[in-house]
Amino acid sequence: MPPDTKPTAIFARHETFHPRFGWLKKGYDKAQIDPQIFLRDDAPIRLGVGKNMVRSIRYWCTAFHVLEESDRTLTATSFGQHLLGDQGYDPFLEDPASLWLLHWSLLKPPCLATAWDIAFNQFPRLEFSSDELFLALCDYRDTLGIRIADSSLRKDVTCLLRMYTAPDRRTNLTEDAIDCPFTGLHLLYEAGQSKRYEFQMGPKDGLPAAIIVATCLDFVSQSSLQAGSIALSRLAFDPGSPGMVFKLTEGAIATAIEAIALHQPQLKLSTGAGLMQFQYPNRPDHLAQSLLDQHYQPSRD
Repeated sequence: MPPDTKPTAIFARHETFHPRFGWLKKGYDKAQIDPQIFLRDDAPIRLGVGKNMVRSIRYWCTAFHVLEESDRTLTATSFGQHLLGDQGYDPFLEDPASLWLLHWSLLKPPCLATAWDIAFNQFPRLEFSSDELFLALCDYRDTLGIRIADSSLRKDVTCLLRMYTAPDRRTNLTEDAIDCPFTGLHLLYEAGQSKRYEFQMGPKDGLPAAIIVATCLDFVSQSSLQAGSIALSRLAFDPGSPGMVFKLTEGAIATAIEAIALHQPQLKLSTGAGLMQFQYPNRPDHLAQSLLDQHYQPSRD
């Protein structure tokens, strides 16, 4: 996240369940009919899941910022409407790019999944064990001086690893693991047989250049940058940047920018004093939205 934004410390609100296929759309649609659906006694029947899963769906819908809560009422966010609305970009998440957008939204400030923010934006290791990630969460908790049980942090570690570890290299694959769409992003792999995990760096299948550049523009629009340019290295290595969230190299980000710049003259890469710079227009948020519109428009015609 941009350096002027302090993360919110929220742990283990998922009831041990990672987001499953159809949950976000189901939660979004039901909240449009009844903004207090998740508080109803008959919510498990109306949602077709158990009580703990009701709470989990509610959490994930807010954590991904497709719904927002105010006075015990859930309403659609602008992002939720754009993506999951009946006339939205991709209501049933059929385009792999939509999962990347959701992953980006999960880690955007205010991030409601602190363990995820630490793992992707603050944890220095590309290869690690579950214990090492757990200890990083403990250090963060202790630095803040908050009371969070070790068991809650363990639950976050387990949920995160199940959510992202690619199934084609996972041993003892479970039905729950298969039912998580985010394993398809191939962000995490098991590293050998030693119960270690590795972030996959570099270009990603199913992550279009338009999404990379739109999130670069979104990143600078969240920050206090007003100069109309940012060092490419910051887009790769700053906390909350596309490079950190998507595990992209500088080269992968530069390739995406160059591809989009062919059709967007407002964007360019320049080199000065040996430093590669990404130049963007005065309202990067507007161009980010335009790039998303253009990416999804062919599938909506």
